[in-house]
Amino acid sequence: MLDLVNCKVLSIVESEDVDAYLLSESSMFVFPHKLILKTCGTTTLLCGLPRILEIAVLFGGFPRVTAPPSNGIAVAAAPYRVFYSRKNYLFPDRQRGPHRSWRDEVYTLDKLFIGGSAYMIGKMNGEHWYLYLTEPYTMLTPPASPQSMGSPGTETKVFDLPSPLVVDRGSKVCEGEDETLEILMTDLDEENARQFYLDHASAVAEDQWRGSQRGRDDYIDVFSNASSDDSDVSIKEEAFPSELTTEGHALGTVVSESCGLSDVYPADKYPDARVDAYLFTPCGFSANGVIPAPNGQKGTHYFTVHVTPEPICSYASFETNVPCGQKGRETADIIQHVVDIFKPGRFTVTLFEATSALEEKAYADHDELAQIRILERQAARRITKMDAIRGYRRVDRIVHDLDGYDLVFRYYERYDWKGGAPRIGE
Repeated sequence: MLDLVNCKVLSIVESEDVDAYLLSESSMFVFPHKLILKTCGTTTLLCGLPRILEIAVLFGGFPRVTAPPSNGIAVAAAPYRVFYSRKNYLFPDRQRGPHRSWRDEVYTLDKLFIGGSAYMIGKMNGEHWYLYLTEPYTMLTPPASPQSMGSPGTETKVFDLPSPLVVDRGSKVCEGEDETLEILMTDLDEENARQFYLDHASAVAEDQWRGSQRGRDDYIDVFSNASSDDSDVSIKEEAFPSELTTEGHALGTVVSESCGLSDVYPADKYPDARVDAYLFTPCGFSANGVIPAPNGQKGTHYFTVHVTPEPICSYASFETNVPCGQKGRETADIIQHVVDIFKPGRFTVTLFEATSALEEKAYADHDELAQIRILERQAARRITKMDAIRGYRRVDRIVHDLDGYDLVFRYYERYDWKGGAPRIGE
């Protein structure tokens, strides 16, 4: 599937609830009931979607339906819901189909699903965000002509998964427990962005290594995953281990610690958290984190970060579904921490929160008192603290009440940012 998307797997962090894949072009998170795939650059994410739906049938045990016509894909699972979103492109002319325009992307999705809705949120001649989502219990677009329900010569592997895992859990987690924060940053401070270059990270690693040889205890163990053959690295063989200049994961750990990313969800409050980071050559950085729920609760959450530091196209993204307030961290605190790491000239924030079943019942039962409480909680989600990000002014705040979800979009500019010509359209 990832071959169709044009990216590769670098490493995997496995857990009971989610497997986090660090990719050559961003990240993928696989849960028992859902899959999140984020890509960047000139990847072709939507080309992998039919194959994802086929894999769900052939290897995941999900119910099969006749698939829409798509390059030999004969069977597919109808998903509970589909979400596709992206920011307006920096260089839309460099994308590959079907990602050259939002119109083409919507057309591709509409060929697969019935009843999808497409939105543009934000200024057409400024920063904006695109969203496509389907209705609950999504229906696939019927094929144009009758097709066989199975591929000749292909064995269909169906696992006996409990129905609550496949259906009930999917709907409950997709709606009622779902919360996603996304921060998309551009125009990064050039001097600050140097920390995401290989030569800078290597120098930091060398300083830390030399400090360890002097008996200091304030250094990072960059050798823990540095050796590809699991052998010990002997410091006597060379003054500065070559792994630190060539090993993407080792230097990714260095960058995570030195830039402050590891402190977004610090080890003292999230002792079971695991971070998988990679520094690319000559520059660029990606990281996945898995954050188990606290106090013995079930579930594992994630965060993911991706950085392109070159001045001509500087960009950084941060996304997490760790619930707001877990271990005392409010959404505004997370935003401030992340922005302080990357120092963008401008950035957008999208907060996507599911409407709970209790809220839906209150409106269905015309319970006015309950509806008032719901409105109060919704207002609390949009408190002005989110608008007061230190060093930045909020330019836009747009609120959408979608089917089963509340969406709040915000756009910020740094006070001393000089700006540039608006980017129109894609």
